[in-house]
Order: sequence, then C-alpha cells, then structure tokens
Amino acid sequence: MIKGVHTMFHTSQAEALRASIRDKLCFPFTDVGRAGGQPSGTHYPSFYCDDIEKTVADLRARGVEFADGISDVGYGLATHFRVPGDFELELYQPSYRK
Repeated sequence: MIKGVHTMFHTSQAEALRASIRDKLCFPFTDVGRAGGQPSGTHYPSFYCDDIEKTVADLRARGVEFADGISDVGYGLATHFRVPGDFELELYQPSYRK
C-alpha cells in the first residue's frame, strides 16, 4: 500500500523554500542536502510504501503499468510506473528511517 508522497525540490533559494514550506504551508520537511545537479525549479515527486513487492503486485492487479523492474537505488528499492500524460512516477520502499 502506498503510504505517502515524497517530493524533492531543486532550488537556488533553499533556505527561503524550506521556510515557505514550513511556515506558510505548515508542512514538515526533511532536508536531504545537495541532491545533485538539477536546475533550480526542477521537482521530483515519488510515492513510498513499506513493501514494494506487494504494492507493485496490488497496483498491477489494478492495471498500473510499470516501466522497469525493482532495483536498489541506494536510499531504497525503487521502480517507476506510467501515468496519463506520458510520464512516469517513482515508487520506492525506503531503506532509511526518519
């Protein structure tokens, strides 16, 4: 089961963006530091789960099409699924604890 969504924002104004998300939107955040090389304004949403094998099987049963297999990407196990609009989203099972 998908437990939530994780989004990375690449920005040239990191402190201001963190303050805006925290103070204006009232969302908690975790700063993962410099996650490399993307231009300011780039964002990357992904969904996370506790058991990626089971979640992939459940989603496939509902007709979700996956673009690749499950692989270890360092921060967890991940795969990508296709959505309308001709793009893919990541699903991952984190290997870290908050």
